[in-house]
Formats: sequence, structure tokens, C-alpha cells
Amino acid sequence: MTSVAETCKAAKLGSSAIGLADTSAKNKMLSSAAAALLDSEKEILSANAEDIKKCNRPAQFVDRLMLNHERLCDMANGLDKLISLPDPIGEVTENRTLDNGLNISKVRVPLGVIGIIYEARPNVTADAIGLCIKSGNAVVLRGSADAYNSNKAVVDAVKARIARDGYNPEFIQFIEDTTREGAETLMKCRESIDVLIPRGSAELIRTVVEKSTVPVIETGAGNCHAYIESSADINKAVNIILNGKLRRPSVCNALESLLVDDNAANDFLPVVLGALRDKGVTVCGDENVRKICNYVLPATEEDYYAEFLSLKISVKTVKNVAEACKHINKYSTHHSEVIITENKNAADYFARHTDSAAVYVNASTCFTDGFQFGFGAEMGISTQKLHARGPLGLSQLTSEKYVIRGNGQIRP
Repeated sequence: MTSVAETCKAAKLGSSAIGLADTSAKNKMLSSAAAALLDSEKEILSANAEDIKKCNRPAQFVDRLMLNHERLCDMANGLDKLISLPDPIGEVTENRTLDNGLNISKVRVPLGVIGIIYEARPNVTADAIGLCIKSGNAVVLRGSADAYNSNKAVVDAVKARIARDGYNPEFIQFIEDTTREGAETLMKCRESIDVLIPRGSAELIRTVVEKSTVPVIETGAGNCHAYIESSADINKAVNIILNGKLRRPSVCNALESLLVDDNAANDFLPVVLGALRDKGVTVCGDENVRKICNYVLPATEEDYYAEFLSLKISVKTVKNVAEACKHINKYSTHHSEVIITENKNAADYFARHTDSAAVYVNASTCFTDGFQFGFGAEMGISTQKLHARGPLGLSQLTSEKYVIRGNGQIRP
């Protein structure tokens, strides 16, 4: 088994080739990668079946791990989508000429080598490879032991096809060591890795942030909120909340908490919570909520902080939009929040005062996704404020450098 340090060094050595590749070459590699997923469907799904067979985890974890024909097609479509997107590398974001004649331009460049540590979700393997190809970055992939066979099958298929089509695939590296010690070694490979992105549980992200000496872009857990303001359209509210909670409860953009205005609670709560209960959702709430709907379980302080990733939701009544924003900013993981309202002033207040990466007005939080945002794919959802926030697409995987052109100028 190749050591983690050697794997990272191999990615560093291969980084210049992808970093200097032109748009045509990168698009051809993306096409090769997409074709590899479909052509190797039998092998990839067989490897995935092995992982699922040995997985002794909750149902929501297995759902994230599972691949099928439809999900494999979605992975390939995400790679194809990247082909049609503009190449960020070489884009001039600023250009000006000083009084002394020096021309200063700021140009997008690759970050270099991106390491990603992630749990389950083998689709992340394909997304990360595709995004790094188009953004000119080398990539070091370190998935979890639960998805080892699936991840390796995807990487092997893509690298083999890229090599067959005439390109050097060594800018893509896969870490075979799935031990905790191996992960901690990756976190210390500052000489080879330029940035590290953790994607998974709150515990994983916290561990990487605390232990890594490599700069980290922190992707966050998703304690996402919906707030039903008193002017809300009840049918709109039910549809948005059911979609947010039920579409895929195990993903980070799923709804976990619901807030409702006091003066509308008697009208809204029986309808909304009844619809959730009919779909098998366990509801826990504060005293006011429980008075209105007697089947609601008592909510604890821990429940309001929780990312359930399951068919459970916390509920609370609030006085107004200001109290809703205060509650969200305290308990949220700053991922995605939505207000359901027909009041423009309330919508504007919510959008301004809610401190999260994605803030919605009358739309499902399930749209917080790189593909849905038109990015083709995403490396994760950043909930920090440096160096990027929200879905990590192509431009978020670049840095910038200054190019200064002169004609013999010297500084006095």
C-alpha cells in the first residue's frame, strides 16, 4: 500500500500538467471521465454492493452510500455539465494601469493540490475529480472505509479512461489508507497539499479544522430552518416544508427545524405538522406547539441544535421575524434557511439578518446544491466566510495572482 505522504507527493508532481492544461484538453478529460462511469457501471455497482453488504450503519447512512443506475447517470451528467461551463483559469478579474505606466491585472489560477476527506457518498469522488479537472487542480481523495470499494472503482475507471485517451491521470490520487492515522498524516502534508476540504459529519469537520496544519475550507453540517411568517400562503408552506424534510432526509440541505409566528400558529401548525406526521416524521416542539398539537413530543435544547438527518424535526413558535432570525443565528449551522411569507418587508428583513450561506424566500432549501445552482457539481457547501461561502464550484476552487507589465519602470 502506497503511503499517504507518497500519494500526496505524486499529486504535487502531477499538478503542473493539469494546472497548465488548456480548456480543450480539460474538457476532453471530463468527457472521458463521464464515459468511464457509464462504461464501468457493472464494476462500480458491484463494488458498491460489497460496501453496502458490509455496512452496519443507520438507514440514512446507507442511503448516502448507495449507488444505482440513476445515481451513476447523475454523476456522469454532472461531469458533462462542467464541459459547458466557462473555464475559470486565466480569467482577468481586475485590470488597471497606474500613473507610472505599470499595467496590473489580477488573474485566476488553480489552488494547486486539493485534498478532500469525506464520508460515504461515492458521488463525491466523481464530483471532486470533475471540478478539479476543470479548475486545473490536482486532487487527493481520502474517502471513508465504508465506501472504499466504491470510491476505488470510480477512481480506477476514470484514471484508466483518461490514460487510454492520451492524458496523464496522475494528478488524481486515491489514498488507500483509511485509518485515523492515515487521515491525520494527510492533515499534516502541508508541503504537498495546498488546501484541505472535509465533507461529512460535524465530528469529521471539527476534527479536520482542529488538527490540520494544511489550510482548510470548512464545509458545514446542515441544521436548516424554515420560518412560517404570519402572512404565509399555507399551501406554499406545506409544499416547501415537505420537500425540504422528505426529499432526502439524510443530506445536509434537508430541513431540521421549523419556526412559526405565534399569531398564526393555531391556523398553520395543525396543517403543517399533520402533513409531516402523515409522512412518518417525528415532531418535537416547545410548550406552545404541544398545546396546539398534542401528539408533538417535548423538544430539548439539544434538539434545536441537532442535525437529525432522519425523519425528525424540531418546532418552535416565535413572536416575529426578528425573533426568528435571532433563534436561527443562535442554533443554526449557517447552511440554508427559508422564510415563507407574502410580506416583502419580512422577506427583506429575513434575507438581511439571517447569517447563513444560503437564505431563501419561498423556496425549498433543497436547492442548495452545486448542480442546482448551475455549477455542474460542488466540492461541498462552505459555511465559513473565508475563502468561499456556499456551494464550492469552479471559481471557488481558484486563487488569484497579480501580473504586472512594465516598460523598464524602476521604483524611486
